[in-house]
Amino acid sequence: MALLLLLLLLLLAAHVGPSEYGCDSLLYQKVIDDLCFNHFKEEMVSLDSGTWCSWPEIVEIYEGLTNCTCQVALSMDCFWPNRLVDDFFMKIHNTYFHHCAVTGRLLHEPSIGVLAPFIGVSVLITLLMTAVVVWRSKRTEGML
Repeated sequence: MALLLLLLLLLLAAHVGPSEYGCDSLLYQKVIDDLCFNHFKEEMVSLDSGTWCSWPEIVEIYEGLTNCTCQVALSMDCFWPNRLVDDFFMKIHNTYFHHCAVTGRLLHEPSIGVLAPFIGVSVLITLLMTAVVVWRSKRTEGML
């Protein structure tokens, strides 16, 4: 871990001013894999894999990963976000979050205690409106 921090410090020191050559995408990919991904992997392993889909549990780890890729990009004169970062995060999501629901919770059917009132009220309103229409149509026949 100390070696990775030393590598990051060397990158920051070496790229103080804007580079005339632009972003070295191969080096950028290597640094975010070696520095950001390895740190993210260590933190995710420390969590129970059952909590990986719980956003409150992983939000700080995920933000740390995002900030790491951004800081490395800034220090290496790379644009952020970029195609490499998109591919990097796709790899992260395919590895750690592929079984998570979109909302972070697994979807399930509501219980009968929730469904019954909605169904019952709808049926009663339909029957009541039908009775009112029939009653009203019979009442107006003799008024003409």
